[in-house]
Amino acid sequence: MKKKHLAGLVFGLLLSPLALAQQVEIQVNLPEIGGSMYYRPYVAVWIEDASENTVKTISVWRKEADWLKDMRRWWRKAGRYDQGELDSVTGATRRPGTHSVIWDGTNQQGEKVPAGRYTINIEAAREHGSRSLVRQPIELGKNQTLTTEAAEELGSMTIKVTR
Repeated sequence: MKKKHLAGLVFGLLLSPLALAQQVEIQVNLPEIGGSMYYRPYVAVWIEDASENTVKTISVWRKEADWLKDMRRWWRKAGRYDQGELDSVTGATRRPGTHSVIWDGTNQQGEKVPAGRYTINIEAAREHGSRSLVRQPIELGKNQTLTTEAAEELGSMTIKVTR
């Protein structure tokens, strides 16, 4: 009898939204911008929950740490607080083109988050350029493909949510 209960519990957990392998692929598009004063943008990609609380910083592309504050929303919401975690998601600035960023459905502590509504945030700031922020709501736990509008420092992006 105990084996049946254990099998039922295991089967139930496998079907629960928390146990599903959730993944979000974000295609970050940096447009080609001409001019002699072109510098690669600093970019931050992070996740917020339905209450606009930061869940996780996924990626930060930078050259010097001094300019991270120019990504104003990210800095206020997560950057100044997550300094211990920042090194693990930081990389060099990127050339124009499309770059893939993956969110594995976990929070900053590495725990799986429940299915539900989240917002993908992509912010870019460029020296001698401007700032752009793109926010795209998603429903974690549902398969979806979404396309964002282009912004000055960010081209249109594709976001794929799979489970």
